[in-house]
Amino acid sequence: MARFHHLPIKPPLLPDPATVVNVQQLTDQEKLLRFKIERDTPFEFLPCQFVMLSFLGMGEAPISITSGPCNGEQTFDLCVRAVGSITNRIHDLTPGDQVGIRGPYGNGFPIDLIHGRDMLFIGGGLGLAPLRSLVLWAQANRSHVGKCTLLYGAKTPEDMLFRQELDEWANNDLDVHVTVDMADSNWFGQVGVITTLFDDISIDPRNTIAMIVGPPIMYKYVIMELLSRGLPESRIHMSLERRMRCGVGKCGHCQMNSVYVCQDGPVFCYRDVKKLREAL
Repeated sequence: MARFHHLPIKPPLLPDPATVVNVQQLTDQEKLLRFKIERDTPFEFLPCQFVMLSFLGMGEAPISITSGPCNGEQTFDLCVRAVGSITNRIHDLTPGDQVGIRGPYGNGFPIDLIHGRDMLFIGGGLGLAPLRSLVLWAQANRSHVGKCTLLYGAKTPEDMLFRQELDEWANNDLDVHVTVDMADSNWFGQVGVITTLFDDISIDPRNTIAMIVGPPIMYKYVIMELLSRGLPESRIHMSLERRMRCGVGKCGHCQMNSVYVCQDGPVFCYRDVKKLREAL
């Protein structure tokens, strides 16, 4: 396999080499990969930022970081769904293989706004992957965060990500509520769209910050539920997915009017984008 090498002076946008140290099959479509990056400076990132992962002669793809930030070991996790040439190539990786990594890029979750507030995590499908980074951050900084609640929806029980971790989080002071769209008789949990989970929780609108990550169809209805419960628009945050190609606001593929998702996002405050025609 071709390998990336450091140059004496790093040109702009040159990837750093990163080595696969662990691969875990989560579902039929998703794998969790841990990488160790070779970089002279610490690999620090905010929850919900992303990297550009590349293969020489093949191209690159934006992947959200799914591990807890600032672990000090130059390692990070990516949860990847096999849906195209790059992501299928990522699924073929084994420990010891090497890729190129640029980033981290984007505007992560504004953790400076928490300061003792309650956290409401709302994830749909693969959206739990970047949301996991914020959950792990909240658990590592538990004394700075109020009540933490997670609402998670998947298509079927077999499509659920991080099933073991969901149980661990529920036993570690995180109020976890899960639903699936479809299930057979072996599933004893809730069945229905993710908004049905709101009936099982209580929200203090004066002291809660919500973070939403999931398929676009989910956002409209989740936001309606939050607003109906009195949550201010300024405390509803979400991660918007677009076809990001460069990560640095140059190619224009992720542009929404004057906004570049790769730089101004992917995390946005609902108040700031509710009138952007292409946002929701």
